[in-house]
Amino acid sequence: MAKFDILEDLEWRGAINQETDAEGLRDYLKDHDDLALYCGTDPTGDSLHIGHLIPFMILKRFQMAGYHPVILIGGGTGSIGDPSGRKTERVLQTAEQVKHNEEKLTAQMKKLFGTENFEIRNNAEWLGKLNLIDFLRDYGKYFQVNNMINKDVVASRLENGISFTEFSYQILQAIDFYHLNKDDGVQLQIGGSDQWGNITAGIDLIHKLEGNDRKAFGLTIPLMLKADGTKFGKSAGGAVWLDPEKTSPYEFYQFWLNQDDRDVVKYLKYFTFLSREEIEDLAESVEKEPWKRTAQRRLAEEVTKFVHGQEGLDEAQFITEALFKGNVKDLSVAQIEQGFKNAPSTEATKEAKNIVDFLVETKIEPSKRQAREDVKNGAIYVNGERQNDIDFIIEPDSAFDGKFVIIRKGKKKYTLVRIK
Repeated sequence: MAKFDILEDLEWRGAINQETDAEGLRDYLKDHDDLALYCGTDPTGDSLHIGHLIPFMILKRFQMAGYHPVILIGGGTGSIGDPSGRKTERVLQTAEQVKHNEEKLTAQMKKLFGTENFEIRNNAEWLGKLNLIDFLRDYGKYFQVNNMINKDVVASRLENGISFTEFSYQILQAIDFYHLNKDDGVQLQIGGSDQWGNITAGIDLIHKLEGNDRKAFGLTIPLMLKADGTKFGKSAGGAVWLDPEKTSPYEFYQFWLNQDDRDVVKYLKYFTFLSREEIEDLAESVEKEPWKRTAQRRLAEEVTKFVHGQEGLDEAQFITEALFKGNVKDLSVAQIEQGFKNAPSTEATKEAKNIVDFLVETKIEPSKRQAREDVKNGAIYVNGERQNDIDFIIEPDSAFDGKFVIIRKGKKKYTLVRIK
């Protein structure tokens, strides 16, 4: 049997929004330790972002409690597109795009879930074999159009229009749950709050085809909102991706490190596997010593390590520490690309140049007079070293493989000068 009450833990974490049969699921878990559950994702892109991560964190908790998670990659449904959360029709992807995205998402999931007590399925396996007549005879007749229209995801689109393709999406997702329930023994589907209609459609189909005694449950996770009421998951630069090529481990770490005091405890509950006791201690630190940002550091460490491994966390912390202390000379070219991705940047030639001329020509300083004053006052650092000699010569080839010169003005104002 599982070591602890997973549903009680999810409730404490604020991770349950709706359940189709709360009492039935609890009773089932009391008597069984063989629960299999799934969460799906369509390959509409080649990486998940942290908003997508939320239901998969719940799946991971079930895995850690001893249950069997199944991740469904929507190779079939992804060719059509889920209308949930959208005001307009999706642009259909090519088969090559879908295949590429499937491979990338599969690799990400294997990194998060490991190789034991876990499997990945692709609904193209069964949806791809359906012909139109079988689809209408075997499944279509069990769906009432009036009920389908009343589903929130469809109702919200009726004014602007929804194609028959996207209208049919809920039938395809229902077939997924039916197939996994019948052939793989999957009893529970979890998803975001916008998936409620799709999940209940699947349970209805299972009961119609297999009888009302067939065990099938649904659970959704609340919509994640920040304390200011905006949607969680975006930074100033856009989505925060799990793919390190799209969002570097340093950027990823910084996103979590900069969370609002009002949100950090909620995120610790959702996105880390820390114990209740440790999270409660961190919550107390937010109340009593918010300036230390202990909770934010712990959050950043835990989520970065989960997504990018210890190596990714070590690099993110190394870059963070170097920038904080001004030890930029210790950074590699690759680490500079990460740490200064969103910093102000400019360009200069490889020619050696007097520091005052260099600062003016790169527009870091507005005038030679101001440049001389700041250099003399010790406000200018070149590649991590303070320079207060107005006759100092900057030699771009002397550091960072001749690719960059890093100028710091004052305590924190960095400019990355790219050498042409």
